[in-house]
Amino acid sequence: MSARIPLHKRLLVRLLITSGLIAVCSVAATAWLAVATTTQALREEQGQALADDMDVLAELSGYAATHPDWTGVAATVRKLSARTGRRIALVTPDRRSVADSAPRGTALPPSAAATVDPLRTDTYTERGAQVSGTDPRVVGPYRLTKGEQAEIDAVARKRRMCFAQNGIETTVVHTPSGRPVLMEKDSDVQPSYVPDACADGALNTPMPTEQKALAALQRSARPCLTRHGLPGDLPLTVGARLGATDASPAPVYVKGDTKDVRASQSCLDEARRAQLDPYVAPVAELFLGTGDTPAVLFDMSPANKAKVFGTASLVLAVTVAATALVATRLVRPLRALTAAAQQPPELHVRVPVTTRDETGILAVAFNDLTERRERLEAQRKAMVSDIAHELRSPLTNIRGWLEVTRDGLVDPDPALLASLHDEALVLQRVIDDLQDLADADAGTLRLHREPVRCDELLQQVAAAHRVAADAARVELRTDVDGEPWLDADPVRMRQALGNLVSNALRHTPAGGSVTLSARRHGDEIVLEVADTGTGIAPDELPHVFERFWRAEKSRSRRTGGSGLGLPIVRHLAAAHDGTVAAASEPGTGSVFTLRMPGGPAPRPDA
Repeated sequence: MSARIPLHKRLLVRLLITSGLIAVCSVAATAWLAVATTTQALREEQGQALADDMDVLAELSGYAATHPDWTGVAATVRKLSARTGRRIALVTPDRRSVADSAPRGTALPPSAAATVDPLRTDTYTERGAQVSGTDPRVVGPYRLTKGEQAEIDAVARKRRMCFAQNGIETTVVHTPSGRPVLMEKDSDVQPSYVPDACADGALNTPMPTEQKALAALQRSARPCLTRHGLPGDLPLTVGARLGATDASPAPVYVKGDTKDVRASQSCLDEARRAQLDPYVAPVAELFLGTGDTPAVLFDMSPANKAKVFGTASLVLAVTVAATALVATRLVRPLRALTAAAQQPPELHVRVPVTTRDETGILAVAFNDLTERRERLEAQRKAMVSDIAHELRSPLTNIRGWLEVTRDGLVDPDPALLASLHDEALVLQRVIDDLQDLADADAGTLRLHREPVRCDELLQQVAAAHRVAADAARVELRTDVDGEPWLDADPVRMRQALGNLVSNALRHTPAGGSVTLSARRHGDEIVLEVADTGTGIAPDELPHVFERFWRAEKSRSRRTGGSGLGLPIVRHLAAAHDGTVAAASEPGTGSVFTLRMPGGPAPRPDA
């Protein structure tokens, strides 16, 4: 009687709940992804706007660094505004307009975005940053003439060839003043090592224009240096590093403490700004606005919310409907399997296989299991009947002779006692065989392994069955190839081979032969029992190792044995990690082959 399955445990309900959760999670994940993507897009847009602002500042700073005033900057402002979509306005510190991309009269933003002052802010050396210092594009009196540029370029080419001859690849880069600088190839740094042959100093020697400007800088800085107690004739050279202001002096090492070094650098910076001031545009404030293009904002309006929830509900409904359809088709065969499994065992009900998916495979497996159960049940009944038959015959004989002896009808002579003893031995043999099979089934069959010499093993088995073979007028011989050894239980091996020999003797007519042979085949030892008996029919050969099976259906122990000998052989072979197989040709004979793992021969001193 089937128990009612709780609603929350039913497969259909579980599938519906699972599909609902999957749908909800998928919608939530999609919404999260959309929001995250939008947020990322907004951040990238903001980053692009910031990069555009820095480009505007850098270009206007470059204009101021190369022009003595703001005349003509309006065209540059309009071009930058059209490229960035931003409003750009330049005003003086006292709020007088210099240039503006917006119509006249448009109010300025609340605060300035930056101050354009190339003498105190460097927007050229590091892109996207405002570094304290003079913009390298402020050249002023340090700009080389065309003749000087040609002369110093020739020196730079000569220096580059010298570096190349010493295995150093370089490139020539020109600073804003026109002075060439050697840089490492595919890099933005100067070579860290200068070969002695190239260290002539010619490339770093100031040109006449630069010497004149440095002399003027030295005169301008002398009063400040004197006030700080420093020498007024500090040696100055042009800047050597790329991006440095050409007018900047090379590092000056002043004897004294750090305070003197800072003082000397401060005097030089002040004098340099005064020297370059006539060559740059006046300081101006930069204002940036949003322009005429409105900003795109992320708006989650009620209409948008309704669209999101409506789409989510539609996805959920479609998912649940599809899951219900699939689940119904999936549950139907499972219910058929459940109903078949709940039928009485003796009916052995099968289920129809209607699909080729996992459920169909399960139905096929269920039908196979039912068939095996039916076959095992038939074997169990046959086994009980066979055991009763095997035990009934000797017990009936013993009981009958004992009763007639008790009644005084037969004298207990030696012949009668011998007959009763034989019947008891038959009974004992059947019981022992059943016990061996029970131990094998339970996995408690004990083995006492030791090195076993195959020729001695075969001779012992042959000697034990010599009398029976002579009585049946069957030749019993052994054949051993080499000296193979087994690592096995000698008692169990004699039992297995003895069962095979007994079986062969029963089925070999007078004048035939039974041969026991042994040989090594790789890592295995092959033991064979071959006879020239009646053989086994092909349709009966697969059943020879089944319990209580006999080739003759008369169930006579004289012709068919107990039906337990060959199953015991199979279990003993498996216990030794070996196998047993049978081959036969009706009318020619049979060959039973044991394949056992080989063992090493014992050492002489063992």
